[in-house]
Amino acid sequence: MTKLHLDTDLGGDIDDVCALAMLLKWPDLEITGITTVSDDQGRRAGYTRYMLNLAGRDDIPVAAGADVSLGGYRVRPGFPDETQYWPELVVAAPGPLGAALDLLENSIKQGAIVMGIGCYTNLALLERRSPGILHQANLVLMGGYIFPARAGYPAWGNDMDWNIQVDVGSAQYVLQHAHPLLVPLTVTVETALQRAHLPRLQQAGAMGQLLARQAEAHAQEYNNETLLGQPNPNVPDDLINFQHDPLACAIALGWNEGVIIEDIPLRLEIKDSWLHEIPDANGQPMRVVTQVNGSAFSAFWMDRITQSA
Repeated sequence: MTKLHLDTDLGGDIDDVCALAMLLKWPDLEITGITTVSDDQGRRAGYTRYMLNLAGRDDIPVAAGADVSLGGYRVRPGFPDETQYWPELVVAAPGPLGAALDLLENSIKQGAIVMGIGCYTNLALLERRSPGILHQANLVLMGGYIFPARAGYPAWGNDMDWNIQVDVGSAQYVLQHAHPLLVPLTVTVETALQRAHLPRLQQAGAMGQLLARQAEAHAQEYNNETLLGQPNPNVPDDLINFQHDPLACAIALGWNEGVIIEDIPLRLEIKDSWLHEIPDANGQPMRVVTQVNGSAFSAFWMDRITQSA
């Protein structure tokens, strides 16, 4: 059985919720623990436990990790309107940071894949506490901007790479002290959660209904159909959100349709407070996902979420 530890900022962008819902449906997978990052007095941990309870999986340990009060963030990570995104008041689940780092370290020692789908603060804190631990880790990170997106997708710059740029110091430290697989923003934008998916989600039990609720709320808040779907010819007109985190999790677990992974030496450089990962023959070797079949993944995610228990 495959083991995986999820390090997440669930409770912000809805792709974290989409990722956890997918993992809970993944066959032969043991989730050894979930740690939250850029938390706020356990609010993200509370959302995570709510989802686990909804799925009948309160056996999975959850710990609130690095809190926003620690500072170090470019901006203070926030939360959308809870009354719109969640069907009821969710109780926060605060806890000591050390417990989260213990849980993360224990997962690494069990040989679990460590899947980072938030900023890298917890990972940096763990490495500083236990030097060399990240070299032992099978680490997969959603994030990175090594090359631009293909034509027909949003022409974003690396300033849009939230997971790296919101805590640049931690991102640079982790990339210098680990050998992760990076799933960059510029390939994850080839996936899509679409309005056309909502009827199937509504019929997929309590979890599917939660996902549909959050998708509707996200669509109203961000209007990606108009702002991103219609102007970019390779993006569906009814785009609600990109599936950044679910794609990274699936690749970590072996989903490989159209997936190409290349070894690219990268030089890390901070310019004007932004971290740049620059291809350089003398740089640090890094495994990078350079190509995926995004539409195939979007269909795979939907099938996985809506399949019978």
